[in-house]
Amino acid sequence: MMPGDGIGKTVLPEAIRVLEAVGFEAEYVHADIGWDYWCKEGNPLPQRTTDLLHEYKLGLFGAITSKPKDAAEKELDPALKGKGYVYFSPIVSMRQLFNLDLCVRPCISFKGNPLNFIRKNGKGGYEEPIVNTVIFRQGTEGLYAGIEWTNPPENVREAFSTHPKWKAFKDVPPEELAISTRIVTKKATVRILREAFEYAKRFGYKNLTLCEKPNVLRETSGMMFKIAKEIAKEYPDIALWDTNIDAQMMWLTKNPEEYGVIVAENMFGDIISDGFAGLVGGLGFACSANIGEEVAVFEPTHGSAPKYQELNPSIVNPIAMILSACMMLEHIGETEKSQNIKDAIAKVVEEGKIKTYDMLKIKGGADSIKNGANTTQEMTDAIISKL
Repeated sequence: MMPGDGIGKTVLPEAIRVLEAVGFEAEYVHADIGWDYWCKEGNPLPQRTTDLLHEYKLGLFGAITSKPKDAAEKELDPALKGKGYVYFSPIVSMRQLFNLDLCVRPCISFKGNPLNFIRKNGKGGYEEPIVNTVIFRQGTEGLYAGIEWTNPPENVREAFSTHPKWKAFKDVPPEELAISTRIVTKKATVRILREAFEYAKRFGYKNLTLCEKPNVLRETSGMMFKIAKEIAKEYPDIALWDTNIDAQMMWLTKNPEEYGVIVAENMFGDIISDGFAGLVGGLGFACSANIGEEVAVFEPTHGSAPKYQELNPSIVNPIAMILSACMMLEHIGETEKSQNIKDAIAKVVEEGKIKTYDMLKIKGGADSIKNGANTTQEMTDAIISKL
């Protein structure tokens, strides 16, 4: 149980209330993570927390605060400054440390959600397509692998100089140069594509889309597409589609209901999953799983929203966190309990009697409750009442 920062400390206890209400019995062990531990200890993911994950294998994670390099350095405890501490996202660290290479993000509409995507039809009216898309984002490689330099050392420059395209940069002073790498391996690509095809088969999806950019990123995206075509031969009932990330973002609001399972590298998966989340209610409804071969961590995709942390009563939407807990239940085989919770959420949303501020499309803040929004706890109470 890793509440983390900001509203993570608010929504995680709400998810646990729902888990207890559905009859899931567990021991919840608190683990330290987040900005406070960076500031005090120079490590937002302390060793004691990774030890707990090694032991228990399952994690429920709230939210994290991340800041740019200079801001992180500024907030570090004075006694730790100048000692080589460098801030690195704890969720990215967990993905790499435990090889949580499968980042799964369902983006599924709830009937009656006022935040669902609508579009004009050809008859002058409107239609609300049902979006049922699950993104498989590769979680440990790609552009987020963390292999990058500012003012790269000479041996790095020498390595890059072996590529003919480096000629355009060979005269750039090292202090004016920053390099990030995009790394894709066959092993990780095979794993995510096979898991995605199996997911599509298990849940009846008719297509799997590889969303990349092989016309420009010819080596990394190209390798992914080549592997996808090979694996697709084993799944003749599932159509393999390929889209470019830029075109996909355009088609996102043209025909989102046509896409089933989507596979993408780390950054492209990050982008496309947030895009699809916007069609089904935004980050208040966006859940995710980070799954390795041994350890799995489940989290909402929203941030820590520190401006809402101190509001009393709380106004934030707990559904994304609760849906993340449902993914945890499914991962360990408690599918009936997960479905019961999702059915309860669906009933609350469709009834429309209880709505957090985001569902009312009003500004979040101290006046949200006065303006008709329900509290975080009231939303959880409503879901529990349906159980």
